[in-house]
Amino acid sequence: MTRPREQLVSIADTPYYHVVSRCVRRTFLCGYDRDTGRNYEHRRQWVEDRIRILSSLFAINICSYAVMSNHYHLVVKLFPEQAQEWGDDEVLARWSSLSKGPLIIQRYLKGESLASAERRFLESTVAVYRKRLTELSWFMKCLNEPIARQAN
Repeated sequence: MTRPREQLVSIADTPYYHVVSRCVRRTFLCGYDRDTGRNYEHRRQWVEDRIRILSSLFAINICSYAVMSNHYHLVVKLFPEQAQEWGDDEVLARWSSLSKGPLIIQRYLKGESLASAERRFLESTVAVYRKRLTELSWFMKCLNEPIARQAN
């Protein structure tokens, strides 16, 4: 029986994890599909590029990876303490390169002044983003979703 990732990941026990993600219904992600006669080899570069981008943004290091025809493997090392060293502006810059975020965040990044209530919202949002940038689940979501959108 599978268990949610939040129950499987314990940094106190080990920071290293092997992660596998598969395509649904045995569809091809990369390589030559003999059933349809189509070549999807160009998608391999999508996965590799996305892994590199995300590893530069998240507090997660890629130890190894392998992109197969309908799945991929990652060996990662989690560094949650690294995110604590980042300033609020760095956290916002990292997350904003993945998502536009709320209007208040966009205004702050443009240098506009914020009211005190907006500042409190900004501080709580930075804390949420900082935590997300250390989590394997968010890393995998940010890896899989854009690739699935491109492939579909």
